[in-house]
Amino acid sequence: MNTQQQATPPRLLLVEDDATSQGFFRSALEALPATVDVAGSVADALRLCESVRHDLWLIDVNLPDGSGQELLRQLRRRHAGVPAVAHTADDRIETRDALREAGCERVLVKPMSRAQLLDAIGESLGRAPAAGDDPAPPDWDERAALDALNGQRAHVIALRELFLSELPVARDAVGVALRQHDDGALRQQLHRLQASCGFVGASRLGRAVRQLHQSPESDRARRQFDAAVSALLH
Repeated sequence: MNTQQQATPPRLLLVEDDATSQGFFRSALEALPATVDVAGSVADALRLCESVRHDLWLIDVNLPDGSGQELLRQLRRRHAGVPAVAHTADDRIETRDALREAGCERVLVKPMSRAQLLDAIGESLGRAPAAGDDPAPPDWDERAALDALNGQRAHVIALRELFLSELPVARDAVGVALRQHDDGALRQQLHRLQASCGFVGASRLGRAVRQLHQSPESDRARRQFDAAVSALLH
Protein backbone atom coordinates (compact mmCIF):
# COMPACT_ATOMS: atom_id res chain seq x y z
CA MET A 1 0.00 0.00 0.00
CA ASN A 2 1.46 3.42 -0.90
CA THR A 3 1.98 6.37 1.48
CA GLN A 4 -1.16 8.18 0.35
CA GLN A 5 -3.31 5.13 0.98
CA GLN A 6 -1.78 4.63 4.44
CA ALA A 7 -2.71 8.21 5.39
CA THR A 8 -6.36 7.40 4.76
CA PRO A 9 -8.07 4.97 7.15
CA PRO A 10 -8.79 1.71 5.31
CA ARG A 11 -12.31 0.54 4.62
CA LEU A 12 -12.98 -3.04 5.68
CA LEU A 13 -15.81 -5.41 4.81
CA LEU A 14 -16.73 -7.77 7.64
CA VAL A 15 -18.92 -10.68 6.53
CA GLU A 16 -20.30 -12.46 9.60
CA ASP A 17 -23.86 -13.60 10.36
CA ASP A 18 -23.49 -14.51 14.05
CA ALA A 19 -24.34 -11.62 16.39
CA THR A 20 -21.88 -12.65 19.11
CA SER A 21 -19.04 -13.03 16.64
CA GLN A 22 -19.96 -9.67 15.09
CA GLY A 23 -19.70 -8.15 18.55
CA PHE A 24 -16.20 -9.52 19.01
CA PHE A 25 -15.01 -8.23 15.64
CA ARG A 26 -16.53 -4.78 16.21
CA SER A 27 -14.86 -4.52 19.60
CA ALA A 28 -11.47 -5.68 18.32
CA LEU A 29 -11.58 -3.42 15.27
CA GLU A 30 -12.15 -0.35 17.45
CA ALA A 31 -8.36 -0.31 17.86
CA LEU A 32 -7.98 0.53 14.17
CA PRO A 33 -8.59 3.85 12.50
CA ALA A 34 -10.83 2.15 9.92
CA THR A 35 -14.30 2.25 8.43
CA VAL A 36 -16.02 -1.13 8.83
CA ASP A 37 -19.01 -2.24 6.77
CA VAL A 38 -20.84 -5.32 8.09
CA ALA A 39 -22.72 -7.88 6.00
CA GLY A 40 -24.55 -10.91 7.34
CA SER A 41 -24.86 -12.88 4.11
CA VAL A 42 -23.42 -13.37 0.64
CA ALA A 43 -26.22 -11.25 -0.84
CA ASP A 44 -25.61 -8.40 1.63
CA ALA A 45 -21.87 -8.44 0.92
CA LEU A 46 -22.37 -8.31 -2.84
CA ARG A 47 -24.82 -5.40 -2.50
CA LEU A 48 -22.35 -3.45 -0.37
CA CYS A 49 -19.58 -4.00 -2.90
CA GLU A 50 -21.65 -2.69 -5.80
CA SER A 51 -20.85 0.91 -4.88
CA VAL A 52 -17.88 0.61 -2.49
CA ARG A 53 -14.36 -0.69 -2.96
CA HIS A 54 -12.86 -2.07 0.22
CA ASP A 55 -9.21 -2.34 1.22
CA LEU A 56 -9.72 -5.70 2.93
CA TRP A 57 -12.39 -8.39 3.16
CA LEU A 58 -12.95 -10.36 6.39
CA ILE A 59 -15.08 -13.28 5.30
CA ASP A 60 -16.79 -15.98 7.35
CA VAL A 61 -16.60 -19.40 5.72
CA ASN A 62 -20.16 -20.54 6.48
CA LEU A 63 -22.94 -18.10 5.63
CA PRO A 64 -26.72 -18.58 5.58
CA ASP A 65 -26.95 -18.24 1.79
CA GLY A 66 -23.66 -19.68 0.61
CA SER A 67 -19.98 -20.23 1.32
CA GLY A 68 -17.19 -17.78 1.93
CA GLN A 69 -15.21 -19.33 -0.91
CA GLU A 70 -17.99 -18.66 -3.41
CA LEU A 71 -18.42 -15.12 -2.11
CA LEU A 72 -14.70 -14.50 -2.52
CA ARG A 73 -14.80 -15.73 -6.12
CA GLN A 74 -17.67 -13.36 -6.92
CA LEU A 75 -16.00 -10.43 -5.19
CA ARG A 76 -12.74 -11.00 -7.04
CA ARG A 77 -14.58 -10.87 -10.36
CA ARG A 78 -15.73 -7.36 -9.41
CA HIS A 79 -12.66 -6.09 -7.57
CA ALA A 80 -9.36 -7.81 -8.28
CA GLY A 81 -6.43 -7.47 -5.94
CA VAL A 82 -8.26 -6.85 -2.66
CA PRO A 83 -6.71 -8.92 0.17
CA ALA A 84 -9.00 -11.38 1.96
CA VAL A 85 -8.84 -12.89 5.45
CA ALA A 86 -11.10 -15.86 6.18
CA HIS A 87 -12.41 -16.70 9.65
CA THR A 88 -13.87 -20.08 10.57
CA ALA A 89 -14.47 -22.40 13.52
CA ASP A 90 -13.34 -25.33 11.35
CA ASP A 91 -9.68 -25.92 12.22
CA ARG A 92 -9.07 -28.82 9.82
CA ILE A 93 -5.97 -28.53 7.67
CA GLU A 94 -7.93 -29.33 4.52
CA THR A 95 -10.28 -26.42 5.23
CA ARG A 96 -7.38 -24.01 5.58
CA ASP A 97 -5.76 -25.32 2.42
CA ALA A 98 -9.00 -24.92 0.46
CA LEU A 99 -9.39 -21.34 1.65
CA ARG A 100 -5.84 -20.44 0.72
CA GLU A 101 -6.37 -21.97 -2.71
CA ALA A 102 -9.51 -19.82 -3.05
CA GLY A 103 -7.34 -16.73 -2.54
CA CYS A 104 -7.34 -15.97 1.19
CA GLU A 105 -4.10 -14.43 2.41
CA ARG A 106 -4.76 -15.52 6.00
CA VAL A 107 -7.11 -18.01 7.65
CA LEU A 108 -8.10 -17.33 11.26
CA VAL A 109 -9.68 -20.05 13.38
CA LYS A 110 -12.40 -18.87 15.74
CA PRO A 111 -12.10 -18.09 18.50
CA MET A 112 -9.03 -15.99 17.80
CA SER A 113 -7.63 -13.28 20.05
CA ARG A 114 -7.85 -9.60 19.30
CA ALA A 115 -4.10 -9.46 18.70
CA GLN A 116 -4.28 -12.35 16.21
CA LEU A 117 -7.02 -10.56 14.28
CA LEU A 118 -5.19 -7.25 14.19
CA ASP A 119 -1.96 -9.01 13.23
CA ALA A 120 -3.68 -10.64 10.25
CA ILE A 121 -5.23 -7.34 9.16
CA GLY A 122 -1.94 -5.48 9.51
CA GLU A 123 -0.05 -8.11 7.55
CA SER A 124 -2.66 -8.22 4.79
CA LEU A 125 -2.67 -4.43 4.48
CA GLY A 126 1.12 -4.33 4.46
CA ARG A 127 1.45 -2.79 7.90
CA ALA A 128 3.50 -3.76 10.93
CA PRO A 129 1.83 -6.62 12.79
CA ALA A 130 0.33 -6.09 16.21
CA ALA A 131 2.06 -7.63 19.19
CA GLY A 132 0.94 -11.23 19.56
CA ASP A 133 -0.57 -12.83 22.60
CA ASP A 134 -1.60 -16.29 23.63
CA PRO A 135 -4.91 -17.78 22.49
CA ALA A 136 -7.66 -17.76 25.09
CA PRO A 137 -7.20 -20.53 27.63
CA PRO A 138 -9.65 -23.43 27.67
CA ASP A 139 -11.40 -22.57 30.98
CA TRP A 140 -14.57 -20.60 31.66
CA ASP A 141 -13.31 -17.58 33.57
CA GLU A 142 -13.00 -13.83 33.38
CA ARG A 143 -9.40 -13.97 32.21
CA ALA A 144 -10.28 -15.92 29.08
CA ALA A 145 -12.96 -13.49 27.99
CA LEU A 146 -10.92 -10.43 28.95
CA ASP A 147 -7.92 -11.67 26.99
CA ALA A 148 -10.08 -12.13 23.90
CA LEU A 149 -11.47 -8.59 24.23
CA ASN A 150 -8.30 -6.76 25.28
CA GLY A 151 -9.40 -6.31 28.88
CA GLN A 152 -12.65 -4.52 28.03
CA ARG A 153 -14.93 -5.74 30.82
CA ALA A 154 -17.93 -3.85 29.49
CA HIS A 155 -17.57 -5.64 26.17
CA VAL A 156 -17.32 -8.99 27.93
CA ILE A 157 -20.52 -8.32 29.85
CA ALA A 158 -22.38 -7.14 26.76
CA LEU A 159 -21.25 -10.08 24.63
CA ARG A 160 -22.15 -12.61 27.32
CA GLU A 161 -25.61 -11.09 27.72
CA LEU A 162 -26.13 -11.29 23.97
CA PHE A 163 -24.77 -14.84 23.86
CA LEU A 164 -27.05 -16.03 26.69
CA SER A 165 -30.11 -14.34 25.17
CA GLU A 166 -29.54 -16.23 21.90
CA LEU A 167 -28.48 -19.54 23.46
CA PRO A 168 -32.03 -20.98 23.90
CA VAL A 169 -32.72 -20.43 20.21
CA ALA A 170 -29.45 -22.10 19.24
CA ARG A 171 -30.14 -25.01 21.59
CA ASP A 172 -33.60 -25.55 20.11
CA ALA A 173 -32.22 -25.37 16.56
CA VAL A 174 -29.62 -28.01 17.41
CA GLY A 175 -32.37 -30.20 18.89
CA VAL A 176 -34.54 -29.90 15.77
CA ALA A 177 -31.60 -30.74 13.50
CA LEU A 178 -30.79 -33.81 15.61
CA ARG A 179 -34.38 -35.06 15.60
CA GLN A 180 -34.71 -34.56 11.85
CA HIS A 181 -31.25 -36.02 11.13
CA ASP A 182 -30.45 -32.84 9.20
CA ASP A 183 -26.65 -33.04 9.13
CA GLY A 184 -26.22 -29.80 7.19
CA ALA A 185 -28.32 -27.73 9.58
CA LEU A 186 -26.65 -29.36 12.57
CA ARG A 187 -23.16 -28.55 11.31
CA GLN A 188 -24.14 -24.95 10.63
CA GLN A 189 -25.63 -24.46 14.10
CA LEU A 190 -22.72 -26.10 15.89
CA HIS A 191 -20.18 -24.17 13.82
CA ARG A 192 -21.68 -20.84 14.82
CA LEU A 193 -22.12 -21.87 18.43
CA GLN A 194 -18.53 -23.05 18.77
CA ALA A 195 -17.17 -19.70 17.62
CA SER A 196 -19.46 -17.79 19.98
CA CYS A 197 -18.47 -19.98 22.93
CA GLY A 198 -14.84 -19.15 22.38
CA PHE A 199 -15.39 -15.39 22.26
CA VAL A 200 -17.29 -15.31 25.58
CA GLY A 201 -15.22 -17.98 27.34
CA ALA A 202 -17.94 -20.65 27.55
CA SER A 203 -15.37 -23.44 27.37
CA ARG A 204 -17.51 -26.25 28.84
CA LEU A 205 -20.18 -25.69 26.23
CA GLY A 206 -17.51 -25.27 23.57
CA ARG A 207 -16.09 -28.70 24.41
CA ALA A 208 -19.59 -30.20 24.37
CA VAL A 209 -20.26 -28.63 20.97
CA ARG A 210 -17.07 -30.12 19.54
CA GLN A 211 -17.95 -33.54 20.94
CA LEU A 212 -21.46 -33.39 19.51
CA HIS A 213 -20.09 -32.32 16.14
CA GLN A 214 -17.80 -35.35 16.13
CA SER A 215 -20.43 -37.82 17.41
CA PRO A 216 -23.95 -36.51 16.73
CA GLU A 217 -25.52 -39.95 17.30
CA SER A 218 -23.90 -40.34 20.73
CA ASP A 219 -26.36 -40.15 23.63
CA ARG A 220 -23.49 -39.15 25.90
CA ALA A 221 -22.53 -36.26 23.62
CA ARG A 222 -26.13 -35.08 23.54
CA ARG A 223 -26.43 -35.23 27.32
CA GLN A 224 -23.20 -33.30 27.74
CA PHE A 225 -24.45 -30.64 25.35
CA ASP A 226 -27.80 -30.30 27.17
CA ALA A 227 -26.08 -30.15 30.54
CA ALA A 228 -23.61 -27.50 29.41
CA VAL A 229 -26.40 -25.32 28.02
CA SER A 230 -28.47 -25.75 31.18
CA ALA A 231 -25.51 -24.79 33.36
CA LEU A 232 -25.24 -21.45 31.57
CA LEU A 233 -28.95 -20.67 31.51
CA HIS A 234 -29.72 -21.45 35.16
